[in-house]
Amino acid sequence: MLNTSEYESVTWFLHMLKDWIGFGYMEDFVNSVLQPLLILLVFFLLIYYVPSAIVLICYTCTFCLYIWKKKYNIKGDVYSELWNKPKQRIANLVTLCGKIWHGYEIIGIENIPEGPGLIVYYHGAVVFDYILFIAKVYKKTGRIIHSVVHWFFYLVPGIKLCLDVVGCIEGKQKFCADILERGYLLGIAPGGLREQNFSNENYNLEWSTHSGFAKLALKNKVPIIPMFTENLREAYRTVGNTWLSKWLYEHFRFLVLPIYGGFPIKLRTYIGEPIPYDPNLTAKELAEKTKIAIENLRDRHQKLPGNILRALLDRFDKNEKDA
Repeated sequence: MLNTSEYESVTWFLHMLKDWIGFGYMEDFVNSVLQPLLILLVFFLLIYYVPSAIVLICYTCTFCLYIWKKKYNIKGDVYSELWNKPKQRIANLVTLCGKIWHGYEIIGIENIPEGPGLIVYYHGAVVFDYILFIAKVYKKTGRIIHSVVHWFFYLVPGIKLCLDVVGCIEGKQKFCADILERGYLLGIAPGGLREQNFSNENYNLEWSTHSGFAKLALKNKVPIIPMFTENLREAYRTVGNTWLSKWLYEHFRFLVLPIYGGFPIKLRTYIGEPIPYDPNLTAKELAEKTKIAIENLRDRHQKLPGNILRALLDRFDKNEKDA
């Protein structure tokens, strides 16, 4: 039984609830709370429309893959041959988009050796070039290139199946080593989020002191294949590259600057000659050698500083170089 004070409290709560669900109070609630939240959401989506679009595409792919998984009763193994058809369809669609929107080409695909290896590339504001690259390689050769992605993607609920099917993994050493031991290629951008945020039209490599990829290559005795994409920073660019944003990133290790772009500029990916395994090199020396190889590709094929108009005019270059 409720005592008098408890009964009065329950009665007061029910009375307030009844008043709040009345239309008058609901209108006040919408105007004072929901409307500002909606405005903030729209503002966020406008500023981060590129990452939002990427997540939406991931959800769409995941939905289609779950239908396929249910239809053929696939049990967990993303290496099953039953996944080959959706992988091929995704690769075909991505390749078509790249051809139409960017006239995408790969130069030097013959430099990718047989067997395992690390493909080390420059990280643009958006790694759309890398997505086009792995799709085109899969379409032309049937080879799966696994990719190290930021841990944030694995916090997004509902897209894990999509990440697994297209070959994404977290950047932990044991996961990366397992991929190489199985004989696969593995793509990694040492600059990561730092390079995405703070590199610019001069295509400076923001690697800090990262040499984990070099340790991985030495430990597993695999070659490193350098990769650079011409005009990548003209397709998408970041805004907000200030001392404050750099301070925030260095202290919290997670900051995504707003991105704008999507311009239909020409994209060409250049694959350099492999850097073979050399037991006499230290991880630091191998990392520096890889960095120099990517900078050489940049200096040879990219006009600096990058220019959006010039990159658009490159679409009219009739000298197709695709391997």
